[in-house]
Amino acid sequence: MEDGVYRRLLECLRGLRAVSVAFSGGADSALLLAAAREALGDRVLALTAVTPYMVRQEIADALALGAELGVRHQLVELPMPEGMGDNPPDRCYLCKRALFTQLIAVAQQQGFAAVLDGSNVDDLTDYRPGLRALGELGVKSPFLECGIGKEDVRRLARALGLPTWRKPTNTCLLTRIPFGRKITMETLQRIEEAERLLLDRGYDWVRVRCHGDLARIEVAPGLRRRLLDEADPIIEGMEGLGFRYVTLDLRGYQLGSMNAPG
Repeated sequence: MEDGVYRRLLECLRGLRAVSVAFSGGADSALLLAAAREALGDRVLALTAVTPYMVRQEIADALALGAELGVRHQLVELPMPEGMGDNPPDRCYLCKRALFTQLIAVAQQQGFAAVLDGSNVDDLTDYRPGLRALGELGVKSPFLECGIGKEDVRRLARALGLPTWRKPTNTCLLTRIPFGRKITMETLQRIEEAERLLLDRGYDWVRVRCHGDLARIEVAPGLRRRLLDEADPIIEGMEGLGFRYVTLDLRGYQLGSMNAPG
């Protein structure tokens, strides 16, 4: 592909002997994996972490895309890291520290010294304590090195024909829970099922923020009126999952709306 940004990314990757890519199946890691495959051929290993707080559909999507790209792919199962059960403000740091420590160990066992992640320059404007963990562990972030932002990621992914080019940004289920509220598997499952209910109704940019027995729904601004028109079946579905109160956030879908620690 004749694109200066993409050529710069390939040059950065070709400077590495062999790499493993932390591959969630989202837009960022999919582009990084595809570029690494083009730059390094078979000297690429995709590693997908499986944790109790990941959306299960994301794992299935990652497996399918890894197979489509023809890369060696391995799932790495991880328990809830110590200290995260109380959902502290630095949960992202604790998670990334534990997760990438394990990914690095697996990669080294397979003969892959460099571990890459798909952080892009737009991540620097958000509350992302996990980036500190990546720096401490020596994880490389080629998009940051090349000055690639989210708009570049989607543009390049579309040009490469990747199905993730317009995939909504997804994050772990913990981002739906306020800091300081104890995490349970029941709560995580309820959130995942609540979002699946809305996704199945066509709300592809959606979050269900969990405040105890209250579900605060965020959808794309253009879909707020539609959600109100469909309120009765949605409320019924949410109540069936154990929510007592169901609200619509009038600000609409906001990536990272519960990230700020204060």
